[in-house]
Amino acid sequence: MSDEKREAAPSEPSAAVDAEAVQVALDAADTSDEPTGPKKIAVVMAHPDDAEFICAGTVARWTDEGNEVIYVLLTSGDKGSDDPEMTSEKLVETREAEQRDAARILGVKEVHFMKRRDAELEPNLELRREITRVIRQLKPDVVVCQDPTVRWVDTQYINHPDHRAAGEATLAAVFPSARDRLTFPELLREGLEPHKVREIYLAGAQSPDVAIDITAQMERKLDSLRAHASQLGDWDFEPMIRQWAKETAEQHPGNGEYVESFKYFKLD
Repeated sequence: MSDEKREAAPSEPSAAVDAEAVQVALDAADTSDEPTGPKKIAVVMAHPDDAEFICAGTVARWTDEGNEVIYVLLTSGDKGSDDPEMTSEKLVETREAEQRDAARILGVKEVHFMKRRDAELEPNLELRREITRVIRQLKPDVVVCQDPTVRWVDTQYINHPDHRAAGEATLAAVFPSARDRLTFPELLREGLEPHKVREIYLAGAQSPDVAIDITAQMERKLDSLRAHASQLGDWDFEPMIRQWAKETAEQHPGNGEYVESFKYFKLD
């Protein structure tokens, strides 16, 4: 594929467009039973604002291109405050409202809150079952989740344990739990048949191989982050967000001024 064609192609999830490994992704997209037309995409994250930081530009681009995006938030961020007067109950109400506002800015169709306790996520069978239930209910073609292998970034950031737990439990729910009929038979009794997710994007990935141009969506990414006022306060985060996206673009040249990157999987 020529550079001109690659830049002109839309970034449909099924083609993993803008990928460095673009030919592999395109070959995978030629599967005979691959669904055609707009995709249903489930973005499964640990907390409100996680998606806005690591993949909001891509979400906005996908919704612009006609795909249906649904957020699944495992917690409602009930620990995210240093205010001694704040309660977890009040914070949940605030953060859920902020997340819905951010989702509207990005064109996200629905937001599901699973209401697990913030800072206490564990990638156990119970959490895997709950995510499997949601996947069988929503039947997404694509799942976006957090990379469970990221424990820290350089010497400046220790990854939140909820991020790792969310990613690990989601991957296990996609494969094999949502696919296999005999896993969690209680879900069958609820009328939830197995479902095969076709594609996975790991956001904030340790070894990304897909780069998506979000230049046209950068302002909406920033606006979606501003919706999380309880978390960002007066902090001027815009220079940092722009710098991150520019650095990612430099690591994946030829994809635009601002880029988000992912580790991509095409499942049988």
